[in-house]
Amino acid sequence: MPLPEKKLVAKTPARTDRPFKGIALILLSTVFLGTSDVTAKYLSSTLPSIEIAWIRFLVFALIMTPAMLPGTPLFALQTRRPGLHVLRGAALLGSSLIFITGLGFLPIAEASATSFVSPLFVTALSIAFLGEKVGMRRWIATAVGLVGVFIILRPGTSAFHPAAIFPIVSALAWAITLILTRMMSGGERPVTVMTYSSIVGVAIVSALVPFVWVAPTWHDIMFGILIGVASTAGQWIVVLAFRYGDASVLAPFSYTQLLWVSILGFLIFGEVPDTWTIVGAAFIVASGLYTAHRERIRRSQLLAVTGEPSPNA
Repeated sequence: MPLPEKKLVAKTPARTDRPFKGIALILLSTVFLGTSDVTAKYLSSTLPSIEIAWIRFLVFALIMTPAMLPGTPLFALQTRRPGLHVLRGAALLGSSLIFITGLGFLPIAEASATSFVSPLFVTALSIAFLGEKVGMRRWIATAVGLVGVFIILRPGTSAFHPAAIFPIVSALAWAITLILTRMMSGGERPVTVMTYSSIVGVAIVSALVPFVWVAPTWHDIMFGILIGVASTAGQWIVVLAFRYGDASVLAPFSYTQLLWVSILGFLIFGEVPDTWTIVGAAFIVASGLYTAHRERIRRSQLLAVTGEPSPNA
């Protein structure tokens, strides 16, 4: 009896408190996720959002197929928390589908900026569900980032569209995805989290896509594959990142996705960020840098207290 238990523990990834490694992974993930979002915006003019999401999750599931095959070294469907996996997959699909729907009405920069309210949701949810302690300075840093988002959106002007509710709801679903990722990060392998998310997502959206089906061209299929590959890579990196830091610490760095979205938006759609967008981005970057600074101080204080290990070690 002790041997199987010991073997199972050996397979479980340990959670470590290495926030700067987690931050680096989050920054890398934004490159892939930004590419996926911009490509989805491009396809939204020819395909319905449900069909775009279906192609995305179908590619996702195909990539994860080796982990679904019993009796192989890559098999990853053994889990202790199937319920959380189902919830995470549904939340991830909801975030993707709702955001793609919003892209049909909003410019990519505004839609992405609106979706950056997710760190506020993450910070609040991490207290209730993860038991994390969020200090006043971190709350202020998150608030400064949100001020930057509102500067970019400029509520009350033509830049603000009622369809902005879509990215906001998408951000809430994404925050739930991140919280569930963190809840499972100490007891589930990243490949298991990813595999279940692909299965749940493709199962749900496959039931919806027949009602809105539009025959895609080869051009649409190729870009759909790009969305699937880029989003899968981004999601995988996010899962890895949350093994190394608190959700409320890593989330603000997702703001850097705005940079990649703005660059690609200019190259593909000819959208040039205006002065307000640049000013708002400066607030966002300042928020992220200050959060990293506070985390460095916190880690120094933990190491100074008689060599006391981090509570997340």
